[in-house]
Amino acid sequence: MRFFPNMIEGLRGIIPGGISAKDFAVITKTSESDSEKVLDEFVKRGIGAKGESLYYFETSDKLKAAIELIQNGFPLDEISVILDWKDFEGLVAEILSSKDFAVIKNLILTKPRMEIDVIGIRLGVAMLIDCKHWKRYSASALTEAVKKQIERTKKYVSKTQNALAVPVIVTLYQDKIDFIENVPIVPVFQFSSFIDEFYGNLDNLKTIGTN
Repeated sequence: MRFFPNMIEGLRGIIPGGISAKDFAVITKTSESDSEKVLDEFVKRGIGAKGESLYYFETSDKLKAAIELIQNGFPLDEISVILDWKDFEGLVAEILSSKDFAVIKNLILTKPRMEIDVIGIRLGVAMLIDCKHWKRYSASALTEAVKKQIERTKKYVSKTQNALAVPVIVTLYQDKIDFIENVPIVPVFQFSSFIDEFYGNLDNLKTIGTN
């Protein structure tokens, strides 16, 4: 990826809908010609689409661009200020949709109240995902997150007829897929390939079903 001045600020200009290079330049505090170069580079990387006079972005494009920058050495702390949990969950949901999963976001369970960030359902199996964004997690914190996600998954299964579900944690910081109690901890940039291998690996994953 080619990089230009104010690439991190450029993330602020990646908003759902259409934006002109002129407006993008105002948001990113750079010249209109540099803005066009940045926008064209994003489009070249599959982030957004170019129309006659506007550039069009989806909800998840901001995080896609952020991951490109992170993987090329840009400081995560500066990037994280610009992004929020909706960007992260939006990308996870879009990846699932692209793999033909039915997607539910921010499902609320009651008694006790629990929220599941993203659910992907396909071939009779539900993937229940907890999105951990922009924070470094110790081994003990990840273990606690896994424990809570297992409880959410059990609750979901208890309320869903003939359910078979797999708890999953998706993070930004991890550099490789890890497992705690057979629950996968998946870096978001490896999430697509994880899904591709998901059904072949079900025997090795923690699955929770209706008794």
